[in-house]
Formats: sequence, structure tokens, C-alpha cells
Amino acid sequence: MRPLRTRRTVCVLALVLALATIPVHEAIGAERVIVALGDSLTAGLGVAPDEAWPALLEAQLHRAGSEYRVVNAGVSGDTSAGGLARLDWVLRNDPEIVIVALGANDGLRGQPVSALRANLLAIVERLKKRNVKVLLAGMRLPPNYGAAYTGDFAAVFVDVARRTGVPLVPFLLDGVAANASLNLADGIHPNPAGHRVIAERLWPYLRPLLTAAR
Repeated sequence: MRPLRTRRTVCVLALVLALATIPVHEAIGAERVIVALGDSLTAGLGVAPDEAWPALLEAQLHRAGSEYRVVNAGVSGDTSAGGLARLDWVLRNDPEIVIVALGANDGLRGQPVSALRANLLAIVERLKKRNVKVLLAGMRLPPNYGAAYTGDFAAVFVDVARRTGVPLVPFLLDGVAANASLNLADGIHPNPAGHRVIAERLWPYLRPLLTAAR
């Protein structure tokens, strides 16, 4: 049997080695989180994970001295109803800020704008009740969906932002939509250059929501 002092030394060394293997973000327990809740435009369909706009925003945050982790909660094909259904998972990340970028698939499928409005209101209001700051990203549709529907669709985001008091990015794809050089061959999803434009244009809206480093 080892002497008591020797066994204590071994236990201390084991504890030190165990702590050393814990990832830094778990050890400090103070990581701040931003969740990007969206569809394929957020997930980064067709580009590498580090080329999608949530990853680019995280890099920008770090360059600016803001130590946030940006969780990409984009799911290809998702609708506002799907985003609402996933909200429990989003909240488990204990986010400080959520960027809500949903609605494109609702519109492309011609779903009622009343349902889109109700889902977005429910998402934003639930996040606010949990003291989560929200940045709402607007979406627009191609003109071939008809002037009445496209107009009503775009107005939903303005209405939700007004009713909930959250900041609105008027159009997530501003400067990117319909620009062949900034999109993949499908003409819908941004390429790496397009994602860089999205991140650059989101930054001025996100920056006022950030808190000083703790």
C-alpha cells in the first residue's frame, strides 16, 4: 500500500490533469451566445460552414474584441412554423441575442401571410419573455409571385418589428438577391462572396445589441 502522502499527491496530479482537458469555454462558464435561427440561407447551403454568414459574423465579433459564439441554427427548407417548433432547442443554448431570419420558404410555398405573422410574433415574444435580445431579418419575394402577395409578405416583417419593438434588417439578401456574381448556380442561395455581403450588412444592426465584455 502506498503511503498516504504519496496517494494524495497522485490524486492532486490526476485532478490537475483532468481540469487541463476541459475545453476553455466550459471552464470559464461565461461564454456569450448569439443564435442565428433560419433556413438554408442561414445554414449556408452549398458553401463551407466557415463561409456562411453566421461564422463570418463570429469572426467579425472576435476582430472587434467581442467574445461571442455564434450558433448556426439554420435548417434547409425550414419555415417560420419550423423555427417556432425549434425554439426550445434555441433557448437551451442560453442565447443573449437571436437573429431571426425565417420566412423565405413560407413565401416560396405561397403560405398565408397571416400564418407567417403569427409564427414570427410568437417567436419574438417568447424570446423577449426570456430576456433575449432579438434582431429580425426581413425577406422579400420575386415579383412573379404577384404584387399583392409580395407586398403583403414584405409588410409582415415591418409589422412584427413594430409590434414587438425589435430592430429590423429590412432585407436579409439586400445587395445579394438577383446578383449572379454573389449567388450559386441556382440563383437563390448566396455563394461565399454573397455570404460576406450579408455579414457586412448585418453587422451595423447587430453591433448596438452587444454588451460590453464581462
